[in-house]
Formats: sequence, C-alpha cells, structure tokens
Amino acid sequence: MWYRRALELHSRLRGKIEIRNKVRIRSMDDLSLIYTPGVASVAQEIARDKIKAYEYTLKHNSIAIVTDGSRVLGLGNIGAEAALPVMEGKAVIFKEFAGIDAFPLCLATDNKDEIISVVKAISPSFAAISIEDIESPKCLEIVDSLQEQLPIPVFHDDQHGTAVVVLAALINALRLVGKSVESARITIVGAGAAGYGIVNIISKYNKDGRFNPRNIIVLDSKGIISRSRLKHESNANMYKLKIAELTNTDDLNGSLIDAVRGSDVLIGVSGRSNLISRDMIRLMAKDAIVFALTNPEPEIIPNIAKSSGARIVATGRSDYYNQINNALVFPHLIRAVIDSGIKRIEWDMLVDVAYAIAEYTRSNRWFNERHIIPSIMDKGLSRVIISSIKAR
Repeated sequence: MWYRRALELHSRLRGKIEIRNKVRIRSMDDLSLIYTPGVASVAQEIARDKIKAYEYTLKHNSIAIVTDGSRVLGLGNIGAEAALPVMEGKAVIFKEFAGIDAFPLCLATDNKDEIISVVKAISPSFAAISIEDIESPKCLEIVDSLQEQLPIPVFHDDQHGTAVVVLAALINALRLVGKSVESARITIVGAGAAGYGIVNIISKYNKDGRFNPRNIIVLDSKGIISRSRLKHESNANMYKLKIAELTNTDDLNGSLIDAVRGSDVLIGVSGRSNLISRDMIRLMAKDAIVFALTNPEPEIIPNIAKSSGARIVATGRSDYYNQINNALVFPHLIRAVIDSGIKRIEWDMLVDVAYAIAEYTRSNRWFNERHIIPSIMDKGLSRVIISSIKAR
C-alpha cells in the first residue's frame, strides 16, 4: 500500500523540495540592494575576509547532501538519478526538524578521487557536507580524505548517524533485559560503513563500563572477520583490518550460524533482506536482542524474530515499533555542529550524543521494550542532542 501511495505523492509534487527567496523585488531600489550595484559591497567584504560568508550569505545554514547512488538503502547501486528522491527526503528532514537548507547533489561519477574533487570544489557554499549512500569502503575513504582537507565538518550518515542510534538503543535494550555492556555478546552482520561505525562507537563507549572486544563478532559476506582470516586476504581493506583490531580477540572463524550461537545481541546492517532465519534466533541466548536495520526490507521481520525467541526487536522502518534510523539523529546533530562552529565530527562527541538520547528515553514514561529509543517525531530530541554537544 505504501508503495503506490509513495509513487502518487512523488508524481503529484514532482520533487519534495524547492528554493524560495527571503526577499521580494518590488522596485528597482530592491533590485539595486540584492543585486548590482549593492551586492558588490557585500562581495568585497567577503573577499577581504572569507569567514564573513557565514554572516552575509546562505552558507551559515546550508549543507550539501552528496552521493553517487552506489549504495542506496538496501537497493544497491541504483545510480545518481534514482538516488535523488532519497536525498530529497533527507533534505526535507533536515529542513523540517532542524531548519537547515540541504541541497541534494547526486553525482554522475563513481570515481573516488573525482567525488573528493567535486566536494572540495563546491564546499565554499556550505557550512557542512553530508556524505550519503556511497558504497563501502569508498565512502569511508572519501570521508577520511575530506575531513583532513576541508575546514568544515563532514558528516557520514551511514557511519556516524547509524552508530549513534544503535548505541543509544543498545544501551537501553541491555538495561531492559538485565545484561551488562561488559558481558554482552554482540554479533554485527555487515562490515560496511554502518558496521564499521557501530564497532567504532561501541569501542569508545565507557560510561556504564566497556564493551568487551572479545565478545564482539563482525561478519562480512565471507564470514566472521578475524585477524587470521584477513592475513590471507591480499585485498582486505584498512577498515576491515581496523574492525579485526577492535573485535574478536579470540580470533574465531566461521559462519553466521557460528557467530549467533549464544549471542545476546544481533545487529543486522548487511543490506540483505531475510538474511536472518528463525533457527538463527533460536540459537541466541535467552532474552535476545535483535536489530534488523536493513531498509526497506529488514534481515528478519519483527514478528518472526519475536516468535522465534527474541525479546526486543528493532528495525530501521517507521511502520514497525522501535525504529532505529539515523534520521533520528542527523538533523539535530548537524544543527548543533553548525551552530557550535565545530569543524570535525569526533567519535567521543558521538558517544555523548548516544548516551544523552539513551538517558532521555529512560526518563519518559513510555520507555519499555517496544520503545527503547524515541520516535523521530519526538519534539524533545533536538534539545537533548544540541545540549549534549554544547556541554562538551
């Protein structure tokens, strides 16, 4: 049903965003102020001091959403044009929830160096860059390079945003089932940007104890990521090597079946629907937690996971309870980063945001096993996220 309704909405609107002027031209005097000759004085001020672009232009409140369409949702490499409605949707969320003007830039190149060059070239117009839906590890390489070269923050939603919401939800889910972060055995299915981000953020977490790297197992399409396995793979990228350093200290090898056996938590960020079976859930520990986060179709349907023994289940979708989606974070986080003049996204900052969201959730009377994280529509989220960043 949602499929037809979504098509009808997009066809009727022919795009979800538009540009509107802040000033009206009612006379030649108005035109003289906003364009020539008056605008020359503004241009000269900025030429003398580039930082004044934040004061005199749209730069202070504008970001670019950049993609090549090579890894959109769980749809894969669908191209720049097909990625445009998704980027428009993100732009709507930025505007609706944080008042940020976001411009979708879907690029007709999948070359890493060309993408980096394009983003550097357009960066003077923006206060921040949001990298979206680019295949891994290319997206991670692009983000690392841009963070080093640009004087504005570079946010990577698949990596940073997903990591924050997963950690916040995980903290609360473990509390509800009475398990500690130190003892929890966690299986992460997917070693792309989202999996890499989740590993990074939980390795930095130390507010209620530390997650034990021995208990964290990450899988890619070949199975469990281990030091011994990667040692024999000539094409192993640096991000998988980093995952191996931060997890699986017992150097286990095997399949998804081997990894989930006795696991307390199963986090799916694989991009593959229906990857997780009933039998896998039955192999997990008592009071299992399952986050099946691939969109639009999760690794396992919530009612199947629940009927197979999972106690707490979450997906990335808005039509199921416990929506763990980076849309909950990215508008408010970027709002706070821009307003605070922060130039780089750091993992310690993201840990603080996740913990603040978890605490805020527990302070509400609706907090329970079906509500382990706030709704994207929650009006209190902005205050919580912005306060956690400004308090640093």
